Amino acid sequence: MSEEKAVGIVLVSHSAEVAAAVAELARGLAGGAPSVPVAAAGGTEGGGLGTSAELISAAAHSVDRGAGVAVLTDLGSAVLTVKALLAEGDELPDGARLVDAPFVEGAVAAVVTAAAGGDLDAVEAAAAEAYDYRKA
Repeated sequence: MSEEKAVGIVLVSHSAEVAAAVAELARGLAGGAPSVPVAAAGGTEGGGLGTSAELISAAAHSVDRGAGVAVLTDLGSAVLTVKALLAEGDELPDGARLVDAPFVEGAVAAVVTAAAGGDLDAVEAAAAEAYDYRKA
């Protein structure tokens, strides 16, 4: 799969470290997934805990290859910030979508599915299915 056709994935967390670690984990479990553009958008511009519309928007544009952008969030204001960006209509790339999925498991499923050539609908479905992963 060429990078130009890959679904982009943005991981939004209140913590830059958490977002970066989940991106690293997802790439690693997907065999490195060199063809999948993944960006972490964590914390605030000043490095604190929180969410930043500017960081999220920049991350989404950085992974946009024209096949859509799946945005996964951790909780609370991250979800609200992405919803606000989508409502504004011009802050995120066309085809950007908030994906309702658990953050870690959903990120792994999204990256694996994108690496296998899945389109945005398939990436979203795989990430959402992570809600059903049983651990016991």
